[in-house]
Amino acid sequence: MEQTHSIKEKLRQFFIILFSILVTQVSLFSMTFFDTMMSGQASPSDLAGVAIGSSLWVPVSTGLGGIFLAITPIVAHLIGGRRNYEVAHKVIQGVYLAIILAVCVILAGSLTLDWALSAMMLESGVREIARKYLGALAFGIPALFVYQILRSFMDALGKTRITMLIALLSLPINVLLNYILIFGKFGFPALGGVGAGIASALSYWVLILIAIWIIVRHPAFSAYHVFSKGYLISLPTWGEQLKIGIPIGFSIFFETSIFAAVTLLMSAFDTATIAAHQGAMNFASMIYMVPLSFSIAMTILVGFEAGAHRFRDARLYSRLGIVSSLVMAMLTAFILLSFREQIAGLYSKELKVIQLTQQFLIFALFFQFSDAVATPIQGILRGYKDVNVPFITSLVSYWVVALPVGYLLAHFSLLGAFGYWVGLIAGITCNAAALLRRLYMVQNKRIAGDYKAHV
Repeated sequence: MEQTHSIKEKLRQFFIILFSILVTQVSLFSMTFFDTMMSGQASPSDLAGVAIGSSLWVPVSTGLGGIFLAITPIVAHLIGGRRNYEVAHKVIQGVYLAIILAVCVILAGSLTLDWALSAMMLESGVREIARKYLGALAFGIPALFVYQILRSFMDALGKTRITMLIALLSLPINVLLNYILIFGKFGFPALGGVGAGIASALSYWVLILIAIWIIVRHPAFSAYHVFSKGYLISLPTWGEQLKIGIPIGFSIFFETSIFAAVTLLMSAFDTATIAAHQGAMNFASMIYMVPLSFSIAMTILVGFEAGAHRFRDARLYSRLGIVSSLVMAMLTAFILLSFREQIAGLYSKELKVIQLTQQFLIFALFFQFSDAVATPIQGILRGYKDVNVPFITSLVSYWVVALPVGYLLAHFSLLGAFGYWVGLIAGITCNAAALLRRLYMVQNKRIAGDYKAHV
């Protein structure tokens, strides 16, 4: 990553970093995408079981993954401030923290999973598939968490092409394992949705092994000697990472958990509705990888410029990111509107499920525009290490606005299950407006402070 001096140079560096991140995010999410889609081809019960399992797992994995994202602005600030010698220590402490949190998640899951699933009004077959899917997935949690630390380190250096290649290498492995284990190929038993959990767990271990090998061997990373020295656990460093990471994690958790909560509330409807909702939500989540990629790119670039106290450059990157995200939202909206019937057909062979999925996809058109504003701004604010206010706005927007509005519309209007999606649109829009206001305040304050320091 280099200092830029013109808009042309900034655009070039921005799109180089963004493209690699986008491919990486789509590749990583495609594991969940193919889990859901291929399970749906096995049976509606397998699709619903994986949907329920994913709805429990995704908020936990993304929320804790937000904690690990703290490594990106921390390392970006160190590189921007020319303090490269501190990087290895920060990364290894992040690895230790990831392992501890992985063990905690597995233990907590083993104690609470049966209770959580029993509390839902699920058909017995769906509940059993969800339980076994999550049990299989648990074996890959340590690898996934440590990989997220290492990926944040590599991305912070601007080497997003490397993490893109890692994701591209692991994706076909995941799809092949899904094919073998879900449908019972090459002599293996047909495990349905449970096979998808096993395939994902194995794929996470492939990710971490490739990442470690590259960090040790590639000159761009080996110069930092991340694994060359043993470090004792440093509680102050953990404290620094948690101070930044916990608000990020909770912000992401509040956002992803509201979607999970809606899926769980959908358990009051029939299996076809659950399957259709999850199919539409799964594809909408795939589209969400676009603004999320903008968000990660903004954290890297704004963090690099803020670490060097070049706040006007950071603001310019911010504007480029938000405008570009909105343009991409227009493109994805056109694709969704034009091909929703074909998209719905990816998730099921049953006519009722396909028809319901198409209707849910119409609502997905609307909240992606708010996502195109809110999500990049979250990344920009992380680049400034401003994480506490976004945490509060997420809590209020999703749990005080989105869920109550959705519940009321779903149960006290003619919208039915679609009422939850209208509630989500309302919550995401509120969050976008609040974050835009916060960004304006933070940038003006940083630029004014930098001006006074040079007067």
